[in-house]
Amino acid sequence: MSIRIAPSLLAADFADYGKAVSDLEKWKADSVHCDVMDGIFVPNITFGQPMIKALRERTELELDVHLMIADPGRYVEEFALAGADIITVHAEACGHLHRVLQQIHSAGKLAGVALNPSTSEKVLEYVMDQVDLILCMSVNPGFGGQKFIPSTLGKLSRVADMIKASGRSIRLEVDGGVTPNNAADVIAAGADMIVSGSAVFGAKDPAAAIAAMRK
Repeated sequence: MSIRIAPSLLAADFADYGKAVSDLEKWKADSVHCDVMDGIFVPNITFGQPMIKALRERTELELDVHLMIADPGRYVEEFALAGADIITVHAEACGHLHRVLQQIHSAGKLAGVALNPSTSEKVLEYVMDQVDLILCMSVNPGFGGQKFIPSTLGKLSRVADMIKASGRSIRLEVDGGVTPNNAADVIAAGADMIVSGSAVFGAKDPAAAIAAMRK
């Protein structure tokens, strides 16, 4: 199984995102995880479509755009035009999840669904034919630097079983508190894409941290 590492810009220097994405290229990251927060769905505000457009102009790395916003269907086309490669929406934020996933595909992008720690994976049952990525949050979304919630491992395992049963190639991503010390556990549970912010940007040797998690 090939493991993809998607460092989160939430842990980078907000004043120098251009350097951050250049560093991620040097450190051999696979994707750039872009946490879009609106201060409504989560208690924090980060950035929006203009930042995604600016990042797209600076890097060829995959832009993994995680919309932690209310009613994300309103903005799918805008983020697609800005240059997102993957657009992930929260099941909890969508009144019509199936429709929003269709919107993302119609915009020519990979469609992801994110689940908060307390959200059951059962909400995925009727959209497994529409998802390209499933993101299990291993912290409560809104802030970086939180500790990994251990019960996420069981959810990852159950979602991995759902993916296998679907017969489709669906990425299983985990986000929150993942470090080189617990990466092996989330991979063993079925994750093949790891989001990590502080453990990468806060490391003495970020390239080594990425390589360690990939192993």
